[in-house]
Amino acid sequence: MGKIQVITDSASDISYENEKRYNIHIIPFPVVIGEKSYLSRVDMDNEGFYKLMEEQEDVPKTSQITSYQFEELYYECYQKGCTDVILVMINSKGSATYQNSLLAIDTFFEEHPECEGKISIYSHDGRSYSGAYGQPVIKACQMAEAGASAEEINRYLEDILVRRCVYFGIYNLKYAGRSGRIPSAAAFVGDKLGIKPIMKIWDSEITTAAKCRGEKKVVAKIADMTVAEMEPGSEYQVVYGSDQSCADEMIQKMTEKVGYGPTEVYQIGVAVAANAGPKVSGILFDRKK
Repeated sequence: MGKIQVITDSASDISYENEKRYNIHIIPFPVVIGEKSYLSRVDMDNEGFYKLMEEQEDVPKTSQITSYQFEELYYECYQKGCTDVILVMINSKGSATYQNSLLAIDTFFEEHPECEGKISIYSHDGRSYSGAYGQPVIKACQMAEAGASAEEINRYLEDILVRRCVYFGIYNLKYAGRSGRIPSAAAFVGDKLGIKPIMKIWDSEITTAAKCRGEKKVVAKIADMTVAEMEPGSEYQVVYGSDQSCADEMIQKMTEKVGYGPTEVYQIGVAVAANAGPKVSGILFDRKK
């Protein structure tokens, strides 16, 4: 039986508890806030980054994870006796990180021909952000723990990642308007009118799915749209940022709608908050087949 190592990046927002529990290797994204550079998850926790974001006028900027970092990591896995390395990385349309992970595979085997046939490396485009691909990473680890082969895990990831969907509401449009990752038209107009856009992440794209006037309608609207598209009876997860009450309200509303609570609650880190702002609320779910 082979030794499988699952790897992802810090934008997956997997909790520290699950990172340790499942021995997930999480690569931190570099983040620049003001004039200083930090490593997400390493230099401070989410609350520390939220505080910095409030204090700084500049919107945080994230950098890609380089192919050289991946090459080094692959060799570390080989030295640890891993037979299979499975990666799930941030949406390739928002970062070159996934592409770098692929480029590094060829370079790795060119520079380390002794590894050929002894270790297999597979990289998957997460196609989304936060727990939308973080949750499949956890499931992959659970499968490996239960004795599933790398081939079975890869088949699962190929099937589930294309079905993952996200609805999330943005409460502070400053970051969305400046980041360029989220459609800015709603952001520029919305702040003055008190309009809160609800964004949809589906098929690797971020679009404006709806707009609510005021914050009070956001959670109910997200819940309604989720239930209409979610695979009946399937698991879902809640995502939130700096305001715990957003998560609590979303859990209550979704439990009312479907009769059960979420399997996980994800708090966004700085890699996601840099583009959506620190205050968000949303649902991560599997879309109907």
